[in-house]
Amino acid sequence: MKRKETFLRLIQFLKPYWTILALSLVFAAGSVALTLYAPILVGDAIDMIVGPGQVSFSSISPLLIQLAIVVAATALLQWAMALCNNRLVCNISSQLRQQSFSHLHQLPVGSLDQLPTGDAISRITADIDQISDGLLLGFSQLFTGVATILTTLGFMLSLHKGIALVVVILTPLSFFVAGFIAKYSFRYFQQQAKVRGQMTTLVEELVGNQKVVQAFCYQKQAESRFEQLNRSMQQCGMKAVFFSSLTNPCTRFVNGVVYAAVGIVGAFVALSGGISVGGLSCFLSYANQYTKPFNEISGVVTELQNALASAARVFDLMDSPAQEPDSPKAMELKNPTGQVALEHVFFSYTPEKPLLQNLNLSVEPGQHIAIVGPTGCGKTTLINLLMRFYEPTSGSITLSGEDIRHFTRDSLRAGWGMVLQDTWLSSGTIHENIAYGVPNASREQVIEAAKAAFAHSFIMRLPQGYDTPIGENGATLSAGQRQLLCIARVMLQRPSMLILDEATSSIDTRTEWKVQQAFDALMEGRTSFVVAHRLSTIQNADMILVMKDGIILEKGNHQQLLEREGFYWRLYSSQFAHQE
Repeated sequence: MKRKETFLRLIQFLKPYWTILALSLVFAAGSVALTLYAPILVGDAIDMIVGPGQVSFSSISPLLIQLAIVVAATALLQWAMALCNNRLVCNISSQLRQQSFSHLHQLPVGSLDQLPTGDAISRITADIDQISDGLLLGFSQLFTGVATILTTLGFMLSLHKGIALVVVILTPLSFFVAGFIAKYSFRYFQQQAKVRGQMTTLVEELVGNQKVVQAFCYQKQAESRFEQLNRSMQQCGMKAVFFSSLTNPCTRFVNGVVYAAVGIVGAFVALSGGISVGGLSCFLSYANQYTKPFNEISGVVTELQNALASAARVFDLMDSPAQEPDSPKAMELKNPTGQVALEHVFFSYTPEKPLLQNLNLSVEPGQHIAIVGPTGCGKTTLINLLMRFYEPTSGSITLSGEDIRHFTRDSLRAGWGMVLQDTWLSSGTIHENIAYGVPNASREQVIEAAKAAFAHSFIMRLPQGYDTPIGENGATLSAGQRQLLCIARVMLQRPSMLILDEATSSIDTRTEWKVQQAFDALMEGRTSFVVAHRLSTIQNADMILVMKDGIILEKGNHQQLLEREGFYWRLYSSQFAHQE
């Protein structure tokens, strides 16, 4: 996204807060006006000093009182302006975060699979913080700076047009400096933001899997990858800081040139009687105040480049194509019978590599379907299609005789209970994790579900039982305990249909036998799809689908498939031949 487009889009977020913005502008204009009125009072006071011992104190005293009032009022207006700016920036940052996070939930699973977790975190946190800092500095100094420049120029023109013309002629120098710095600093701040996202991704990946890193002695390689990214970030950062650091000396040089020119020209005008000494003092003060905002604005422009670079990354995330919304005519799935059918279903993650090819399947209500096959044959992909995490490339999937695309996604997924091999738990208590899908469940219902999943005994051994807090993804629990909690979560939900994807892979054999009994009771009368590698767990299935290379190679129950002595028979023999 280009810088201009990013800036205009960021400005759109100001619309809901135009009243706060208007108040900030009023307070900024008021503080600038009072700030510029002070030199007039000082100049008038200087003109009261006629000579040694000839000072009109009676005339100076009212001026000093006015000056004190002006300074106090200026401080009050600046405080009010800062209050408005802080509220404005906090509201915009909050809105950006909310919209970015909400959009993440609207992205299709395929897009999320390609978006590094750390990079998404960096955009929603670090990048929006950069936007907040840039906007706050911009509102705090840009408004007052522009107002100061315009108002000061008006005051100088009213005092002496000739000297003011000198200031106007030298002004383009400041714009040239600001434009030069903005051009180069934006480029390097953009690179810095990109590398920062990559670094966040790497750190999140390595810290979250530190046991694997140490188990495979990968520390040196990890440090090397981090060092490479850190060096890139250092180089981008140094270049960005170098160009942004040019702001202060360059603008101060321009300020000095303007001040010197005003002093020299003003001195000649004063000698010719064109302006009083007090007026020249006031003019020099205005010249200093006129050039000072250019220094601040140049700094603001540099900081805004950083903010715009970060905003471009945030908007890229927000512009990622969302999943196709539910049809306006989409129905709510209520009381599904469990009749599932696949007709000529094709699917591939990438066009050049087809996966599922011409799948046809008819499942009657209450049937237990087991899916087996070698790794990568499409077992989990078939589950993803049933849940509408992905859409078929062609063909159709029907539920209770209706295409699943005619149902809302939420109601369709609510009809399925899903236990995956990869467990996921949120930060919270044991009770909150079991009740994740049924937040209003009572303690008795949660305990009943935990007992059904054979998790109750280990939960009661925890320090606070069901109120025991667990860390991110249940880091304080074993893999088997995490999986039991995920199973209890589905036991509590009691869905109309079930999907079990290696649901007991991390559980010991004795507990697996008990949980299998619980699953059998839960699956009674419910259509169930079970993905399994251990064939001992699916021998009682009504139908076993044997998949290979994206096609259903064989279909039947356990005994029928053994009698055929085909691919399933070879899989079974490889697992149980040594026992026989």
